[in-house]
Amino acid sequence: MAASGAGSPARLVQYVVVRSDLVHALSWPLGAVITQACHTATAALHVFRSDPDTARYLEELDSMHKVVLGVPDEAALTALSQTLTEAGVSHKLWMEQPENIPTCLALKPYPKETVQPLLRKFKLFK
Repeated sequence: MAASGAGSPARLVQYVVVRSDLVHALSWPLGAVITQACHTATAALHVFRSDPDTARYLEELDSMHKVVLGVPDEAALTALSQTLTEAGVSHKLWMEQPENIPTCLALKPYPKETVQPLLRKFKLFK
């Protein structure tokens, strides 16, 4: 991957943030948690499909870049969603139905440097 410079568009990243307590404390099957992440990533791409960065991200299917981060619990996820909303960062908070509980969120694709400072305290999902 070449570094982006003048005239070169920044590499777009879609961040997905998943509650780690779903696996570790609530004993959800790993497949169910992965499904939640897939739902929110797909939903964010759909909701923000008219955004220019989303359109460019989808034009480069073979070079999509996603980062999956973990948050400890529901409170941390909803707090992050609020922080992102206050910062004007477009994202989709996924509410699992029929339970109506937040499980994860996904940002629309952004240049990494635009949103990474808001996510820096979270580790990769394990």
